[in-house]
Amino acid sequence: MRTALLQMTSSDNPGENLGMVEKMLDEAVLGGAGFVLTPEVTNCLSASRRHQQAVLHHEEDDPTLSALQDAAARHGIWLLLGSLAVKTHDVDGRFANRQFLISPQGEITARYDKIHMFDVDVTPEETYRESDGYRPGDRAVVTDTPFGRVGMSICYDVRFGYLHRALAHAGAEILTVPAAFSHVTGAAHWHVLLRARAIETGCYVLAPAQTGRHLASVGACRQTYGHSLVVAPWGEVLVDAGINSGVSYVDLDMEKVAEARRRVPSLTHDRDFDGP
Repeated sequence: MRTALLQMTSSDNPGENLGMVEKMLDEAVLGGAGFVLTPEVTNCLSASRRHQQAVLHHEEDDPTLSALQDAAARHGIWLLLGSLAVKTHDVDGRFANRQFLISPQGEITARYDKIHMFDVDVTPEETYRESDGYRPGDRAVVTDTPFGRVGMSICYDVRFGYLHRALAHAGAEILTVPAAFSHVTGAAHWHVLLRARAIETGCYVLAPAQTGRHLASVGACRQTYGHSLVVAPWGEVLVDAGINSGVSYVDLDMEKVAEARRRVPSLTHDRDFDGP
């Protein structure tokens, strides 16, 4: 399956971001892609909860989601929206960081809400409290496509190997890890974490990323690491998109999943143990 990863520099303006995605989708389809993936928070990258309340929508009313469902159907492609920030009906008013898999008919075939919240102090100047604005999901998701079983995760989830191992045990052959990774933690950990998830599961890892400096009409600007990656089931980095926005391509060969798992069948070697 010819696959395309979109590396973006989203702003806090959903309408502008949608236009950018639509142009990149056109390019990806011209490049022969039948499966296209976008990064985390494709529709709006913002640290201002007040601004998000003003510009975000519930899933059923979200114009970005609707437009990209139409685009997937028009192009006849599988489209993974790495995530959209969407409103929920929770009483505390928190949003969901939600991934969508859309079929070539424009139908939503799977949804996943990010489970692990990025509540960290990277440096004294760079702190995050994702759980202040987003409520965590509580369900892992694996879904079937004609080209393989897809296990869904988002950004900070990559640090939790047990989630990805559970996805692989549930049949996942492809792991999606769209991200808006900090430029500090990205430089230190991005490549090794994604390679580890591929090696320990024998899965393809597809990680489209946000990149660069993200302009904000309200609140502080943010910088993300970029380097959208595709990692093969044996651990080789097949694609590294660097730091510029654009479209990257890879041809998935699902026999490589079976081959890696034959060579080191670690998914069959789990054991229960006591302690510590």
